[in-house]
Amino acid sequence: MGPIRAFLAKRSYSFWTLQICGWACYAILSFSAKVGEGGSPSWIWFYAGVALGGLIVTSILRLGYRHVWQWPTPPRLAASIALLLVATLVQMKIFVGLLPFFCDDCNFPNLFHYIWYFVSMLYLLLSWSGMYFGIKSSRQLQAQKEAALKAQAMAHEAQLKMLRYQLNPHFLFNTLNAISTLVLDNRPQTANGMVGSLSAFLRYSLDSDPVQRVTLAQEIDATNLYLGIEQLRFGERLRVKMRIDDDTRDALVPSLILQPLIENAIKHAVSKREEGGTIEIETRRDGDALAITLRDDGPGCAPDASRNGRGVGLANTRERLRVLYGVHQQFTIANHEPHGLEIGIRMPYERAKMEKAA
Repeated sequence: MGPIRAFLAKRSYSFWTLQICGWACYAILSFSAKVGEGGSPSWIWFYAGVALGGLIVTSILRLGYRHVWQWPTPPRLAASIALLLVATLVQMKIFVGLLPFFCDDCNFPNLFHYIWYFVSMLYLLLSWSGMYFGIKSSRQLQAQKEAALKAQAMAHEAQLKMLRYQLNPHFLFNTLNAISTLVLDNRPQTANGMVGSLSAFLRYSLDSDPVQRVTLAQEIDATNLYLGIEQLRFGERLRVKMRIDDDTRDALVPSLILQPLIENAIKHAVSKREEGGTIEIETRRDGDALAITLRDDGPGCAPDASRNGRGVGLANTRERLRVLYGVHQQFTIANHEPHGLEIGIRMPYERAKMEKAA
């Protein structure tokens, strides 16, 4: 309830500030005009009384407007007009009632004078009402925009979390299947090592926020954890080459963005070939963009797969980049000559803010 109370208190403070300043300006301007016509300084008390009456009348009028604000348009309009006319009548009575105390020769010989004062007060309160409804409508529109942006941000965050957590069951199934195979092959030490590596990798995966980005250096460390699991499984059949430019290590990237791509490369370029395969990871800065390239020397893929990015990992990575960066990213898949597959990622180059030394 704290933020709501603070918001309401802020709105109330703004109203009363405008209310007091507005009626004070009315009193000063009216008094200045009267003095300019030759009136005595005592008229300041008359206009101060009229302004005080207007302050009270419009404050009560505000309560009426707030009461009918949520009504359907026709009854709300009718009720607002009725409230305005009643408030104008009261304000006119205050003006006419105070006038004899400051003007000995002021009289009201006919109904026209009352109508003239009524129209004058109606114009004044109509202007006040126009400003009130204008400010209230503007604030309501702003609140709706903020609510829509908040809902969009929450949906955006939920989608990112869904995409990130979608990888965990997929990866976990493959790794547990590999551990089961090692146990059946009577390789308990290797299986035990893989369990330890899996524990470290999953701890990193669960501890990292799916919405927050990490530095490329942290992503490479997580990638090495994953590769450590797979190298226990494939041994020398899995060969990895990395070329990480120093000026890209502080660049921000989505957490675990490389793991599904490497998993896909191992599946198609390493596990299915007796001689295994080589995976290359290269990063570089290209102007305002960070370029990441992942290659393997496997059999490549069919043209439709290159276009559509089939598979859970590739489709997931493509969607995460789209959600995070919109049109400011690229995700390409192409066959690499003479054989193999090349995946390219481009995203805005943003560096992590380094904490200042104490």
